[in-house]
Amino acid sequence: MSEEIKSMRNVAFAGHGGAGKTTLAEAMLFKAGVTNRLGKVEDGNTVMDFQPEEIKKQQSINTSFIKYTHQKHVVTLMDTPGDQNFFSAAKTCFPVADSMAFVIDGVGGPSAMTEEAAASALEYNLPGFVIINKLDRERSDFTTAVAACDTALKKKIIPVCYPIGKEEGFKGLVNIISGTAFEYDADGKATRIDIPADMADEIAVAKEEFVENVAELDDDLLEKYLEGEEVTEEEIKSAFRKGVLDAHFYPAICISATKMIGIDVVFDFINDYMPSPLDRGPWIAKDADGNDVEVAPDPDAEFTGFVFATIVDPYAGRLSLFRVISGKLGKEGNIFNATKDNKERFSQLLEIAGKEQKQIDGALPGAIVAVAKLKNTLTGDTLTSGKNIKIPAPAPLPPCISFAISPKSKSDEDKIHEAVRKILEEDTGLTLRREEETRQTILSGRGLVHIEVTAEKIQRKFNVGMDIATPKVAYRETFKKKVRVQGKHKKQSGGHGQYGDCWIELEPLPKGSGYEFVDKIVGGVIPKNYIPAVEAGIRQAMQKGILAGFPCVDFRTTLDFGSYHAVDSSEMAFKTAGSLAFKNAAAQANAVLLEPIMKVSVKAPDDATGDIMGDLNSRRGRVLGMDSEDDKQIINALVPMSEMLRYAPDLSSMTGGRGSFSMEFEVYDEVPADLAKKIVDQVNAEKEA
Repeated sequence: MSEEIKSMRNVAFAGHGGAGKTTLAEAMLFKAGVTNRLGKVEDGNTVMDFQPEEIKKQQSINTSFIKYTHQKHVVTLMDTPGDQNFFSAAKTCFPVADSMAFVIDGVGGPSAMTEEAAASALEYNLPGFVIINKLDRERSDFTTAVAACDTALKKKIIPVCYPIGKEEGFKGLVNIISGTAFEYDADGKATRIDIPADMADEIAVAKEEFVENVAELDDDLLEKYLEGEEVTEEEIKSAFRKGVLDAHFYPAICISATKMIGIDVVFDFINDYMPSPLDRGPWIAKDADGNDVEVAPDPDAEFTGFVFATIVDPYAGRLSLFRVISGKLGKEGNIFNATKDNKERFSQLLEIAGKEQKQIDGALPGAIVAVAKLKNTLTGDTLTSGKNIKIPAPAPLPPCISFAISPKSKSDEDKIHEAVRKILEEDTGLTLRREEETRQTILSGRGLVHIEVTAEKIQRKFNVGMDIATPKVAYRETFKKKVRVQGKHKKQSGGHGQYGDCWIELEPLPKGSGYEFVDKIVGGVIPKNYIPAVEAGIRQAMQKGILAGFPCVDFRTTLDFGSYHAVDSSEMAFKTAGSLAFKNAAAQANAVLLEPIMKVSVKAPDDATGDIMGDLNSRRGRVLGMDSEDDKQIINALVPMSEMLRYAPDLSSMTGGRGSFSMEFEVYDEVPADLAKKIVDQVNAEKEA
């Protein structure tokens, strides 16, 4: 049984969108005999990208899973999205991989999402290797791409093979470890050849550097090497594998997935050097007291599993994907959700193969499996056979952009919230909230494309049409001038009349003070039981300010005089009087518009800071200062919320996708007069429309 686990591999393909992850996966599946045709992204017939949205956009939106067998090794490939809009679907899957294969475009090199994936690899201490792809393309260069990876991935990159030929002439490779060379035909079949004479010196130097890098990891081997003794290939391989498993460095290989060059090298590299679940070792969980508990990949231990993804189907229900961490799992039975503290039952154990689901009889530690229709289980939950331990779930990526959503038709009003709620179970990169002030439902995500694709999914899965729009800003109103006014309500209509009379003084308060009500009535000119009614009337009226109907803040009203009628006065009459008093005061107190100011933190490469600060200034922002974190600069600024609603795509453009930002509410501040007039006119025009 341990031999079966020892031959398992869980490899996540990570990297920027367009680097060729899906194309490489399709080539491997074809070579391994899993498929009988070579799927192509541009033809929309790949095994890995099968959802309608993925076919339409010709890119991965969700992580796809499939197994292949090669030389008695069973490998689960995880083809993760590389677009920043869908990177949350990749990040939730990285913890359940045992290694990462960074697929790099040989022309453009590593980019933003490759760096993000590398950060996850460092976080989970995952071994990995670099696959320089597309070396048959114009302007591709293996050496340049490797050098760029050295910086971007924050690891030493050690090439273990070198390309034979460049660009269109790329036809084979030289394996540094074995010292052998291979040339490939149109079907990807390799033929051993002599190392080309014009590469001999380059390969000799590369071999020397490789041996030095590996020998440094083993004192005995280093001593042997420095003393000039012969170091055998087996000794080198053994030390090299240990260095890979300990994540001391990332090896780099060269391929062309479209020309099927080097696919066999990828197979062998995964088998020979990537870790099994046993090599990865125990996971760390938390017990009920918050203490660390080791969960070893032992098939004879109690069952523990970690749910890393959820797929929602309107007909089949919820499908929970999880990795078996320890113990064995049968094809049906009861399990305990330690995160939710309740029991669940499943009747089928499934294996995911692209869009297909296959029933299986059982699963061992390291297996990626799924069960359907668990009632309360969601992404990030820990499943056990009864033990109360929890595996920490990765924090979801913060949303970058928000949109107001609404149903396309009135018939969808009741269905849209349920549809979005189900999609949120599937996509941890989305958040939903209700803004009571603007009466809008706000859906936040990683980018505009992310929200648009979500709308398409909701239409396809639940037949609910969804419109998206820029959210309204929750403005406020306040006052600049101190005034004293009367509010009097007198009405006679037969029988008891209505009488309420009050005098209030309205005065502005400092920013962030909110609202204060002061009772200075003396001599009983207004009975005490009517004073709360005056305050209630003011509070009700202040929710709809004088300029454009926004709530009023940062002022004080002082009730200091009034009169009443023994028969006609009532709480309702004084509430009306309080409302009238506020409206009279607001009309005279120089009302101004306030806007929410956000504290913004932008993290970006050093070479982009000038552009970013200039852009923030153009958005009426005020830069507070800069900090540094690793190789990034953090720019802190105060910026009006209205200027940040569409900031995400602009930041991506300025930083080549390498920038990120977060923001939180700081304070309300006055809107410049010319801009305030435009906002007020626009809001009032919308009300009349």
